[in-house]
Amino acid sequence: MTRRKNKHPKRAENARTVVVVKSSVVEMGREEEEEEPVLCVRISDVVGGQVENEKQEKKELTSLGGKGAKRKRTNECDVSGKKCDYPSKLVIHMRTHTGGKPFECDLCEKSFTKAGNLKSHMRTHTGEKPFECDLCEKSFREAGTLKSHMRTHTGEKPFECDLCEKSFRQAGNLKSHMRTHTGEKPFECDLCEKSFREAGTLKSHMRTHTGEKPFECDLCEKSFRQAGNLKSHMRTHTGEKPFECDLCEKRYRQRHALHDHKRRCH
Repeated sequence: MTRRKNKHPKRAENARTVVVVKSSVVEMGREEEEEEPVLCVRISDVVGGQVENEKQEKKELTSLGGKGAKRKRTNECDVSGKKCDYPSKLVIHMRTHTGGKPFECDLCEKSFTKAGNLKSHMRTHTGEKPFECDLCEKSFREAGTLKSHMRTHTGEKPFECDLCEKSFRQAGNLKSHMRTHTGEKPFECDLCEKSFREAGTLKSHMRTHTGEKPFECDLCEKSFRQAGNLKSHMRTHTGEKPFECDLCEKRYRQRHALHDHKRRCH
């Protein structure tokens, strides 16, 4: 007797995430008759997860690139030529081309390319901050943020600019700094002609159009467009003057006041 072949692959044990491969696009969601076979990726903890089932990853990899013989051997992307250390990394990389974000948040509309990114995002809903600093009372949602924070204690600045003497605690800060050399301003305002080096600066700028001032003082009625402006304002209540002149004993509430002092007096 000829055994009938099941057109749907068996769901992996403890599978919680179903990835639907549809032509060259990886999506989350429902099955349709005309779609290609559904690939089940077993995740040990969806909200935590690392992809554990390499066999299913190879199937997804193969579906994304035909027979996939070359990829299995070299873990090389056929689109960009990038070489990855492991097949699982190639699967994740391919989502940058397909736009696939198979890990969806059940509480909002956001989706992610990696299970670990979903795990970090879920903490914005739960408020969980499991990564604690041993030297102070601060805690963080992500291990990488704690690692960057520790450099405020050690003074380490491992990210150095090749064009000047400046160094930074975070890679993102170096990337932003490099735009001061290149003049690049990739973040453009849709309502006016201004462009900015950083996404955060554009976000603050948009409030000049909307009038939004989300940062409110708890001690008076003032509110501000930027968190830094609120922080400076709070010193008018506390009397704190953290910016000290290294040439004399004068101190100031704001950094620019210290710069003005040095320019005038020293």
